[in-house]
Amino acid sequence: MARYTGPKSKIARKFGEPIFGPDKVLSKKNYPPGQHGNGRKKKSSEYGIQLREKQKAKYTYGVLERQFRNMFDRALASRGITGEVLLQMLESRLDNVVFRLGIAPTRAAARQLVSHRHIVVDGSVVNIPSYSLKPGQLVGVREKSKSLEVVGEALSGFNHSKYPWIEWDQATMTGKFLHLPERADIPENIKEQLIVELYSKN
Repeated sequence: MARYTGPKSKIARKFGEPIFGPDKVLSKKNYPPGQHGNGRKKKSSEYGIQLREKQKAKYTYGVLERQFRNMFDRALASRGITGEVLLQMLESRLDNVVFRLGIAPTRAAARQLVSHRHIVVDGSVVNIPSYSLKPGQLVGVREKSKSLEVVGEALSGFNHSKYPWIEWDQATMTGKFLHLPERADIPENIKEQLIVELYSKN
């Protein structure tokens, strides 16, 4: 499956946020890419602002355009506030929940763990990062993968009470997807209404 593999620090600096996870470059260079970030700033158009927000969401959750558009269409057809439903769909992805549970340090690392068959859902191996979890489902580390160094390091000292829609059982290394998150509980700095406005123009 195609994934963004370009310069992540450059993208993070563009948005001024560590959207791919902790970034040493971002802390050292807190200005946009370019000649010391001093290029003449063009005033963004309404379309430009909306497009930027969509790009931020795509990069944050590691979703490419076609998949993102399909998710938006499903959100639009469902009950509820379209932008909020879209974020709930993104948060329900298996790779994102693995990241939220602290099993992996970044979403990219979570995708790799899922793809390499280290993660189980309700006891069965699932190797599809975009797999959509339903409330009540259990996500855990495969028995023979529990000793992986990357998993141990990620879980070490991780605060599992950060996200009220999931709970973690350290003894079994299993998390439960309790319910869809409320918008106020999702920490990502994404203005989803701008994305709705952008796609509404097409």
